[in-house]
Amino acid sequence: MKINETPFEGLLILETINFTDNRGSFQKLFNLEFFKENQLDNDFKEFYFSVSQKDVIRGMHFQLPPFEHTKLVYVSKGKILDVAVDLRKTSKTYMQHFCIELNDSDAKYVYIPKGFAHGFLSLEDESIVNYAQTSCYSKESDCGIAYNSFGFDWQITNPIVSSRDLTFETSNNFKSPF
Repeated sequence: MKINETPFEGLLILETINFTDNRGSFQKLFNLEFFKENQLDNDFKEFYFSVSQKDVIRGMHFQLPPFEHTKLVYVSKGKILDVAVDLRKTSKTYMQHFCIELNDSDAKYVYIPKGFAHGFLSLEDESIVNYAQTSCYSKESDCGIAYNSFGFDWQITNPIVSSRDLTFETSNNFKSPF
């Protein structure tokens, strides 16, 4: 496994080897010793996956303290534009966004620390996005910011967005607890 730094403190691109042969492919996404050696959060409590059609935007989601979490995100089918926004008030990159394309053929995934909002745009039908989180879902702490309020160009004119995600306040009105 390999760690690639980003301009955002703690936000990392992790790479593993994609073993491929006549049967298909195999990737190791998590190794406890590697995470411990590199001082990465490794106490994952919940694992999710979503299936999205092309042009679906999911996000920008996070949980408020004390239920905030570190998140691992990877794509097992399809292709997405993965986006994170730094909500940490003391960070040099506060309210800035990070974006990376993730797909099922690269051996890359994203390690998103506590204090970030996360979302993605599905670039293909039936894209499967997998998440591991270090805290359990808390309805009372579930939160988000509007996907179109922090200066990111999604490069899409008619996104498919859930009614819930459309209710999130703008990043300008959001008072960060991080």
